[in-house]
Amino acid sequence: MTQTSEDVTWLTQEAYTKLKEELAYLSGPAREEVTAKIAAAREEGDLRENGGYHAAKEEQGKQELRIRQLTQLLEKAKVGEAPASADGTVAPGMLVTIAFDGDEDDTTTFLLASREYASTEIETYSPQSPLGSGVIGQKVGEDAEYELPNGRKASVKILKAEPYSG
Repeated sequence: MTQTSEDVTWLTQEAYTKLKEELAYLSGPAREEVTAKIAAAREEGDLRENGGYHAAKEEQGKQELRIRQLTQLLEKAKVGEAPASADGTVAPGMLVTIAFDGDEDDTTTFLLASREYASTEIETYSPQSPLGSGVIGQKVGEDAEYELPNGRKASVKILKAEPYSG
């Protein structure tokens, strides 16, 4: 199966390692802990009015959901490899430098990747964010427009787009 750039989640090595560790904990020790809580609450008797049992079952459900989310995320993850873009087209996994309203004194550089899984050292915008969706597919030198949360439009000029090397 070939993955398109929209299917891929770009992660730093630091974020990938952290998520793998979280998955290992949730799938092992944490799963055993919640199973023990359920068993202990079950021994208390009537399950219909057993708050501890219901809380433990809810915790188990949330934990299993997080395990599924992490598993799917890590299956689609690409670590430290960004797409090669010889033509300067903005794509997920790239470091992008923009100028706000075309003012080259008011610039910022960010990683276009899944925000919650990025390194704390680099400002990161999701490809689905207003700014991310506004710049994706644009080329260096082009202007891009995106919608602000208040409904107004903002424009940026793409100054640089290069693969992120981690």
